[in-house]
Amino acid sequence: MALFDLPLDQLERYRSDVPSPPDLDEFWAASIAGARGHDVLVDVVPVGTGLTLVDTWDVTFAGFDGQPVRAWYTRPAGVTEDLPAVVEYLGYGRGRGLPQERLTWAVAGYAHLLVDTRGQGGQYGSGGDTPDPVGSDPAAPGFVTRGILDPATYYYRRVFTDAVRAVDAARALRGVAQVAVVGNSQGGGIALAVAGLAPDLAAVMVSAPFLCDIPRALAITDADPYGEIVRYLAVHRGAADQVLRTLSYVDGVHFAARATAPALFATGLRDTVCPPSTVFAAHNAYAADHEIAVYPYNHHEGGEAHHTSRQLTWLAGHLRPPAA
Repeated sequence: MALFDLPLDQLERYRSDVPSPPDLDEFWAASIAGARGHDVLVDVVPVGTGLTLVDTWDVTFAGFDGQPVRAWYTRPAGVTEDLPAVVEYLGYGRGRGLPQERLTWAVAGYAHLLVDTRGQGGQYGSGGDTPDPVGSDPAAPGFVTRGILDPATYYYRRVFTDAVRAVDAARALRGVAQVAVVGNSQGGGIALAVAGLAPDLAAVMVSAPFLCDIPRALAITDADPYGEIVRYLAVHRGAADQVLRTLSYVDGVHFAARATAPALFATGLRDTVCPPSTVFAAHNAYAADHEIAVYPYNHHEGGEAHHTSRQLTWLAGHLRPPAA
């Protein structure tokens, strides 16, 4: 894909004009308070993985409306002292898979909580284990249009509430000190939401975040998942105002403006899935210390392992694991 978005010098100055709902803070405070009416940890069970350098537990915690959400909790083997924790959120369509698959953060000396995404895990990877028991009106195939006619019924209200509760769960687990959040694509959008909704995070790492400056994304790309919204509106022709109103409650630009933890962003300048201007919109609105890694010749894959190396170096400046 050739360069299609704004030039880099304009991206560095770009600001979104997406309107913030007047009751945004009250909406999310009520959503999270409702979930916090339930004890956060439901079950923590040791798992045999065949790996000798890490210990893993199958964690179930209470998410939106107390509904169970699954996660893998992994630590360096035999380490009993408190460790900084990295809570990781997943890309669109992926479930938590198997505990042997994502070991970077634990091997680097952190506690790692890999959070399942409700209803996902059937499109690629090794599957997921968390159903979404809430139904919706007719929706386009995928997840991003489920319940989209009303913020109260919208799918990402549940997902973002689950994500905040994942931080609560990490803090409730034995052996956790500070908490950082990380995610790529959908996971980046979730991590960014948590940055604006969860207090006292130590660090935030957000790569190619989905659901940022959503009206612009809908205007300049028809790649999925944004294409799912376009196809939905192509059928539900009179619903655009309702849909855009709902999406304004989950736009990462608003969460960025409420963030308090330092952040490392990343974008590929040829990314049609989460266009670079939408990433810069969140980056440029971010209220705490922040920086961005730019990969001029990359698409949605961004910096891949090169960026992981940068994340490890950056995070070590904010969380210093005793086991490192």
